[in-house]
Amino acid sequence: MDAAAHRMRSPETGPATTAQRTAADSHDRIEIRGARENNLADVSLDIPKRRLTVFTGVSGSGKSSLVFGTIAAESRRLIDETYTAFLQSFMPSLGRPDIDGLRNLSAAIVVDQERMGANSRSTVGTATDAHTMLRIIFSRIGTPYVGTSTAFSFNSAEGMCTECEGLGRVGEIDVDQIVDVDRSLNEGAILAPGFPAGSWYLQIIAESGFVDPDMKLRDYTPEQWHDLLYRPAATIKIGTSNISYEGVVLRVRRSYLGKDRESLRPKDREFADRAVALAECRACGGSRLNPEALSAKIQGRNIADCGAMQISDLAEFLRGVEDDTVGPLLDTLRETLDSLVEIGLGYLSLDRESGTLSGGEAQRVKMVRHLGSSLTDVTYVFDEPTVGLHPHDIQRMNGLLLRLRDKGNTVLVVEHKPETIEIADHVVDLGPGAGADGGRLCYEGDVAGLRASGTLTGRHLDHRARLREEVRTPRGHLSITGATLHNLKGVDADIPLGALTVVTGVAGSGKSSLIHGSLPGRDGVVVADQSPIRGSRRSNPATYTGLLGPIRTAFANENGVKAALFSANSEGACPNCNGIGLIYTDLAMMAGVASVCEQCEGRRFTAKVLTHTLRGKDISEVLAMSVAEARDFFPSGKARVILDRLSDVGLGYIGLGQPLTTLSGGERQRLKLAIQMAKPAAVYVLDEPTTGLHLADVDRLLALLDRLVDDGNTVIVIEHHQAVMAHADWIIDLGPGAGHDGGRVVFTGTPTELVTRGDSLTARHLRDYVGTTA
Repeated sequence: MDAAAHRMRSPETGPATTAQRTAADSHDRIEIRGARENNLADVSLDIPKRRLTVFTGVSGSGKSSLVFGTIAAESRRLIDETYTAFLQSFMPSLGRPDIDGLRNLSAAIVVDQERMGANSRSTVGTATDAHTMLRIIFSRIGTPYVGTSTAFSFNSAEGMCTECEGLGRVGEIDVDQIVDVDRSLNEGAILAPGFPAGSWYLQIIAESGFVDPDMKLRDYTPEQWHDLLYRPAATIKIGTSNISYEGVVLRVRRSYLGKDRESLRPKDREFADRAVALAECRACGGSRLNPEALSAKIQGRNIADCGAMQISDLAEFLRGVEDDTVGPLLDTLRETLDSLVEIGLGYLSLDRESGTLSGGEAQRVKMVRHLGSSLTDVTYVFDEPTVGLHPHDIQRMNGLLLRLRDKGNTVLVVEHKPETIEIADHVVDLGPGAGADGGRLCYEGDVAGLRASGTLTGRHLDHRARLREEVRTPRGHLSITGATLHNLKGVDADIPLGALTVVTGVAGSGKSSLIHGSLPGRDGVVVADQSPIRGSRRSNPATYTGLLGPIRTAFANENGVKAALFSANSEGACPNCNGIGLIYTDLAMMAGVASVCEQCEGRRFTAKVLTHTLRGKDISEVLAMSVAEARDFFPSGKARVILDRLSDVGLGYIGLGQPLTTLSGGERQRLKLAIQMAKPAAVYVLDEPTTGLHLADVDRLLALLDRLVDDGNTVIVIEHHQAVMAHADWIIDLGPGAGHDGGRVVFTGTPTELVTRGDSLTARHLRDYVGTTA
């Protein structure tokens, strides 16, 4: 009897009954019944376990709501409930997804594109544990012996450089950003936050006797200047009180340099970025470590040398290190480094700060942690793992997804790229549209069935953009000369004006270094990059784009009242929920809850404000409209101009008052593009605008890019998508590889020329895409 038959037998009655077989089979699938999170419309389906399932559909169709907002969220909530109430009180409050039933879940591990934070003490090495393994190896076989592994840690007192405290950089204060020498203290000479006129600290300075608070700072004597800015902390007597006094520069250094940047308030962070210039620490040369840690070497290299090496080079170096005392650890470290190379991150170094990684790079670094895990039968959830990847790198990513599946895990992937859809065991297609027009199950089954399904995704799976038959004639060139940022090797490039140029190449080849390191700041250049949108739960598309301004004005003019009444962040806000629409209740030892405000019923405004209408609609009803609905409601004027731009970038389905925190990465990216389009510009720089776009939406993006160029602008796109390459007037291909193997221009010319005579990785993949042989 084989194992499967054995599992299907009842221990008492022999062969399994139909009911028993059904029960056993049900454990091989995740059962979803009546999912209604966000725009999901009572979605019910079964997802096979220990298989690779790809979720497709246009942006806003409900993919993230199903995968992240329902499956992953419920898995985490159920796991959190296994902890004691005391521990749960320290965990984020998680509500139950809006769903009738969700059965046979396994523990879900979300590997998303959230950046890894800007903590300067976190690096690629610390995030993957590679640096920890390297420290142990140096503590065992490094010569001379200097101590345990903590002696090689820049995050421990034992190993860090005492001058920079393990940061590798020291802050130099720009005094001109701290004080205005043409003012007196009483006139507000101190510009740093926390020193307003009349503040306690200014009173201490004024009464200290060291300076005259009515004298302009430029008239201070050298001694007064020193006492104001650099006097060391000490206790002084003012009247009958003993007061602590400290020079302003020293106080600023302690307040803004002694804290992690992310812990500062936005206003303070902005000041710190402006007033504090970081320079390489002279004591450690930026290595972060003290001389003792740097003295230990393996085959002539210290641990800082290894951390600064390109990961592909470090992996090769460690293959030549043999020592039985650390043999297993060396094997594990080599496997980790080889995984980073395989996943397309071999161009990074272990000392690269985590906060400088892109969203796609951060997701791949997180993925490496799971490849070597002994856990099986868990659910891995990925959010567009191919973002930022060249077609050459997508093939390697696909291999890693299949490896995770073959270890006995359930792999759920939200993805648009056809290369990844085609390797799926199971496909779930949501739609047919976005927002209120989406949230329904259009297809589930295998890839062959998807192709024959007639759905939007099925129809576009084999769709290919054609090479542009006639390219535009440039009206001049934008020149980049001798670019050397990061891995660039003195690159020269001429970008045609009045044309669509695509800059491409494998991940780490130098694309962003070339464009973002050379063009921003030039006259007429507007950049829409992938930096995240900062916004609270009060922020929404209407506030972020400036659309709320003309809407408020229209309401104010119609009703003869102040425009401030129509802002949920100002006078019109419901006093009970402060204009949020929800009441957040802390239940101490139990999970907190968010409930709809009973006073305004979630509409965010006072009852009096809601009596004022515009063409029969109050302000809450207007903010509940989608962009498409609002375009009909505002047929002209400033509001219509902004709404048209939002529609042009494919955001017609999002709500005007929808919190920014609920938008996907692709939606946020296109929201930023809509804003940038409002600025008078001659040159637009876009960074992977296809991120988060469905196959059918790429054609719409190409039409938008054409319209920008036809209106007299120059468009430069950093992009991997072959459809955008094929549609370009001009291509600049960097490579041939990544890191120090890249940084050179390997091709410039038209897409047709690249296909017919190019021999780079990009040329090969574009030839395959358009079906042309060289």
